[in-house]
Amino acid sequence: MRISVPAAPAEQRLVAATPDTVQKLVTLGYDVAVEAGAGERSSLADAAYEAAGATLVTRAEAWAGDVVTAVEAPGPEDIGLLQPGATLIAPLAPQASPGLVEDLRAAGVTALALDAVPRLSRAQALDVLSTKSNVSGYRAVIEAAESYGGMFAGQVTAAGKTAPATVFVIGGGVAGLAAIGAAVSLGAQVRAFDVRPEAAEQIESMGATFVTAPEAQQEVSPDGYASPLTEAQQAAAMELYAREAAGADVVITTALVRGAAPTTLTAATVAAMRPGSVIVDLAASGGGNCEATLPGERTVTDGGVTVIGYTDLPGRMPRHTSQLVGTNIVNLLKLMTPGKDGQMVLDLEDDVIRGMAVAHAGDLLWPPPPITVSAAPSAATPAEQAETPATASAAPEAATKATPARAPKKRTWPMLASAAALALALAFADAAFLAAFTVFALAVVIGYYVISNVSHSLHTPLMSQTNAISGIILIGALLQLGSSDPVVTTLAFLAAAIASINVFGGFLVTYRMLGMFQKGA
Repeated sequence: MRISVPAAPAEQRLVAATPDTVQKLVTLGYDVAVEAGAGERSSLADAAYEAAGATLVTRAEAWAGDVVTAVEAPGPEDIGLLQPGATLIAPLAPQASPGLVEDLRAAGVTALALDAVPRLSRAQALDVLSTKSNVSGYRAVIEAAESYGGMFAGQVTAAGKTAPATVFVIGGGVAGLAAIGAAVSLGAQVRAFDVRPEAAEQIESMGATFVTAPEAQQEVSPDGYASPLTEAQQAAAMELYAREAAGADVVITTALVRGAAPTTLTAATVAAMRPGSVIVDLAASGGGNCEATLPGERTVTDGGVTVIGYTDLPGRMPRHTSQLVGTNIVNLLKLMTPGKDGQMVLDLEDDVIRGMAVAHAGDLLWPPPPITVSAAPSAATPAEQAETPATASAAPEAATKATPARAPKKRTWPMLASAAALALALAFADAAFLAAFTVFALAVVIGYYVISNVSHSLHTPLMSQTNAISGIILIGALLQLGSSDPVVTTLAFLAAAIASINVFGGFLVTYRMLGMFQKGA
């Protein structure tokens, strides 16, 4: 089969494949055709595509491939160039574009929406929205730094010192975390908030300070998005946004839920910000989180606050964005090419493929059946919780019949014999041996209960500390190294060596663990 990559419209700088991803598609067994000049705006030359194994074609030939991958939804003319039975892989915004979906169905093509990837763990490598959000978050900081009239990092010079910029990020999703990482790397003091309390750990792991406000937070909904706020939560959140924005030099908003942008910065909040402050609204494509945002434009309010509402932030970094989007498409085709023989298999039983499918063989497949995704364990149903006495009494009996009980192994007599032998030996032992044996027995008991009653996740930090007790063994071994008995000397040497490994190994593990929690480790 032939995969074709047409050039994007003039206003778009991205391309659906790079020379690197073309090589990967060829490895899967496909013939790859790229429209001449498709990568020019991403600084990717036609010669590089040819060297990777692609064939340069015209626009009409690019849209006539067996599989067509694009970074923009096709226009009416482009749909007319698609062959019946072909597969189109592109961002289609099917929920907001019913007319486009109907046109694709009528054209008899199989349409897969790159922006409709289900929120499943195994589908993350295909998620173009997350890819673009990641780039947008990074680019938002670059745009803010260009518009901000100062340095992000604090400086200490002979002429005096300057304070670092304060950046407030609203939202701890993919875009928010990318913005936090970029701002922290530039030396800014970053504060962030998300209505999902579970986002706090991720925000802090990126080096930012999570703004705590339990009254403005709620749990995540089953589909992975934040649930709608109650009136009280909304009021508390708006108060928090206003307070943090008033003290920030840069505010980056990222709240975009199912294509809609809730208001997080009111006109009054913007008016209260310091002159020279910058707002970057990453939700401008959905109308904007800030009431002063004009989608696609950069404006300055009467109070001197710069509001950036660019909707093409991923396209402002075309080379890397094209590489990442192209990799998303490669990962999708890997899933759909199990034989790596250049033959694409459309498995509509697969939740990922079904969730992306918009149209197939003249049938309309949008919207797909719902997929419930939740990080929380599923709650027991009332039927499972309310167990009747008859069911409860019958359960053990049924289990007994289904699985015959194993007869206990007869270990009683060997244990009793061992205990009797030990008691007889202790009865005739001298006082020094009894004292040493008592210490040994107590050490065994204490060690058993210390290890067995500690969670497995804490074994490494526990052992890294308690292994230092091996120092006692080390001291005892050193004292015995001067013994005239060669057996004692040999055992003492071995004990000293093993105890040394334990001691130094324990502290090395501790050092490495502490390093994981250090900034920049």
